[in-house]
Amino acid sequence: MVARLETIGLSKRYQDVTALSPTDLQVQDGEFLTLLGPSGSGKTTLLQIIAGLVEPSDGKLLIDGKDATRKAAGERGIGMVFQSYALFPHMTVWDNVAYPLRMRKEGRAAMDAAVKDALEMVQMGAYAHRLPRELSGGQQQRIALARCFVYKPSVILLDEPLGALDKKLREHMQSEIRRLHKDLGATFIYVTHDQEEALNLSDRICLMNQSKIEQIGTPQAMYDQPATVFSAQFIGYSNLLEGTLEQGATGLDTLRNGRFSLPVIPQDASQTATRTLVVRPENARLANPESAYLRGRVDEVVFAGSDIRVLIDIGEAEPFLLRCGRREAPLVGDIVGVSWQRELSTVLTTAVAV
Repeated sequence: MVARLETIGLSKRYQDVTALSPTDLQVQDGEFLTLLGPSGSGKTTLLQIIAGLVEPSDGKLLIDGKDATRKAAGERGIGMVFQSYALFPHMTVWDNVAYPLRMRKEGRAAMDAAVKDALEMVQMGAYAHRLPRELSGGQQQRIALARCFVYKPSVILLDEPLGALDKKLREHMQSEIRRLHKDLGATFIYVTHDQEEALNLSDRICLMNQSKIEQIGTPQAMYDQPATVFSAQFIGYSNLLEGTLEQGATGLDTLRNGRFSLPVIPQDASQTATRTLVVRPENARLANPESAYLRGRVDEVVFAGSDIRVLIDIGEAEPFLLRCGRREAPLVGDIVGVSWQRELSTVLTTAVAV
């Protein structure tokens, strides 16, 4: 099957600075793909090249299997939504949404019907005659979405569209965007630095770091099976325990350093002996200090609403974070044990960055 959109070795350099290393990526028809990463990771540069706003230094962009690398932005059949909304302040809501159709010289009857449908889709039909300044931030973002959808592009790019909204409104708009994606059936490529947003919205996440793709996968796979230390640290919180792998004859390997000896599922011994064990806070549990994997002193107990966050000094550079129920919560100063199911941890061949 031909991908809806594909990049082949796409890259961008500004003199001695590499904004995007050669990148190969396929996005399928109807998929919701999120480009996630910190500032300077290359995610926005990649989106801008796809949109036709930035010319690549090398590589190809294919849309429906056809080379679109040198096509003008308006000839790619791509819609784009910006964080700044980019609404015309002197135009009504109706005129803002109709603007792309006017530029395409759409007939009046077809334009009226398309604008009406787009406004109804974002539940803003009653606001057609208002000006942008008469709308809230969330309402303006809905109009920006309607203006993008009105001409039915097959690929829709969203560049941190919820970045200017408060937390509660962001969460509400995430639900709206999920609904719109389902209703439209278009391919969405979404840029954000917010890992919760990426986990909530995406079919797949493309995590970027230092101008390169770090890992691609479903939200669950990215969270449960990080491929690198960066991935484990950027998506959710992870406890990272570094040691030397020793293979056992009983089918269980062991990760050791001067402070612990931890059983791990069997590993490939042909790779480096230094490994990093990743344990998510919710996968760890308090246990008897005499028989637990780790033993330490409780440094801090934090009420976090639905659970309690416990920080435990285990002698490593960073305390071990564990989540537990209110009834299980220890007291600051208690000596506790920590254990987990081996199957719920991940062993990486990469070391923790200093």
